[in-house]
Amino acid sequence: MATEPHPQFEFTLVLDGITAVTAKVENALFEAGCDDATISLRQGRVYLTFSRAAATQKDAIISAIQDIHNAAIGAEVLRVDQCDLVTQAEIARRIERSRQLVSQYISGGRGPGGFPAPACKITDTAPLWYWCEVAQWLCANDMISESDLRNAQDITTINSVLEIERQRRIFPESTRMIMESIGTV
Repeated sequence: MATEPHPQFEFTLVLDGITAVTAKVENALFEAGCDDATISLRQGRVYLTFSRAAATQKDAIISAIQDIHNAAIGAEVLRVDQCDLVTQAEIARRIERSRQLVSQYISGGRGPGGFPAPACKITDTAPLWYWCEVAQWLCANDMISESDLRNAQDITTINSVLEIERQRRIFPESTRMIMESIGTV
């Protein structure tokens, strides 16, 4: 009995630690398993855009991060290029609905109510929401699938871990002190 091939997942990983795309970098990444990625440089930042087969999006992203580390080119993965903070317009774009409808969800004028509160810029004219919280609300109200919610949660977690590791590299003592002070170590 033939096994079904894994689905393809497309995502972009932003790198830190290298500032140029050279043949040496390209070859090392290819040899380490990033043969399913396109390497690019934009605004001084190197990034890889993947189309990777895996059982889940999380598995695809984690294996790509491991492959980049295994390339031993001095690069660290800064983040998955998908921002967790979203505007009302970005929410509308992601769920393929109008901004007006999303505004009504936010105000409670349409939908079941209980839309998540903004995460920041609360007093600004363009507040920001955590995509992960919005995705949870959307899934609970049958507007996105559970797999879309799981993908949002996985990317948020991956980016959070990558950011903590970055802070540990850049400001090790400060990061340790703060983590100890707030009880996370």
